[in-house]
Amino acid sequence: MRVHIVAVGRLRSGPQKDLIDDYLTRFDRTGRGLGLGPARVVEVDDRKGAGMAGEAELIRRALPAGAVVVALDERGRVESSPDFAQRIAGWRDAGRGDLALVIGGADGIDPGLRAEADFALSFGKMVWPHMLVRVMLAEQLYRAASILAGTPYHRH
Repeated sequence: MRVHIVAVGRLRSGPQKDLIDDYLTRFDRTGRGLGLGPARVVEVDDRKGAGMAGEAELIRRALPAGAVVVALDERGRVESSPDFAQRIAGWRDAGRGDLALVIGGADGIDPGLRAEADFALSFGKMVWPHMLVRVMLAEQLYRAASILAGTPYHRH
């Protein structure tokens, strides 16, 4: 199952990009034998300033046809890392070829797009900068693959 992190905005070179690249490389390496990956980041940029609705249209165009769509949203479900890993495995085992994890811009995800998502995931009640959410999501993807592979990375 291919994984697509679809995110609003451009991330320049620096420590956050280095962390994302490292975790996604680890995910690809660990997930390959599990039918997970590759993972990639797809950035959309609303240059016209159309707000959340404009961002939503760009995101929709970036989503692979038939993908499981997960919206990262503070109103979403908070899950443990093992539960998230099992959720991903369930989609994979159901034959879904693509998983698209959507990170909105500064104002979040357009309500219409959020309603279209198959699942809403939250990293807690706190609001996180969308660039940090990319890092946290990349790490959780690697952690999920590690859990499913039975490696010692996740020790809880």
